[in-house]
Amino acid sequence: MPNVKLKVLDERLGRDFPLPSYETDGSAGMDLRAMLDEDYLLKPDEVKLVSSGFAMHIADRGIVASIYPRSGLGTKHGIVLGNLTGIIDSDYQGPILMPVWNRSSRPFLLEVGMRIAQMVFTPVLRVNFELCEEFETSTRGEKGFGSTGA
Repeated sequence: MPNVKLKVLDERLGRDFPLPSYETDGSAGMDLRAMLDEDYLLKPDEVKLVSSGFAMHIADRGIVASIYPRSGLGTKHGIVLGNLTGIIDSDYQGPILMPVWNRSSRPFLLEVGMRIAQMVFTPVLRVNFELCEEFETSTRGEKGFGSTGA
């Protein structure tokens, strides 16, 4: 298991609230918490940039972290991330922030320490482009959106 450096920016993290960790042996992601100064009422269609309470440095160019909304918050309350998916590159060393968006028609109470997003680490495959004039013909070809059926 690769090591990623984590710097605590909010002293409540690790003391009052757990550091990001895998909840079960089968978990792909680690929950991220809203490390707010106080509870915040997020109005409909409002976006608030929320701190996770830590910074990290992946360092390994073969790994990227992706930040996703928690499915229960999105499905039940309309709370998602404003950028939908965040990408944390291996050379980034700053705080992990989450643009929390209330896409519902009702206010939502963001509570201090609430689990609001999840972070998944995945391998990175970098490529080189090879210029060409034509492609080898494939079955799909240039057929786009909806071309493979419902």
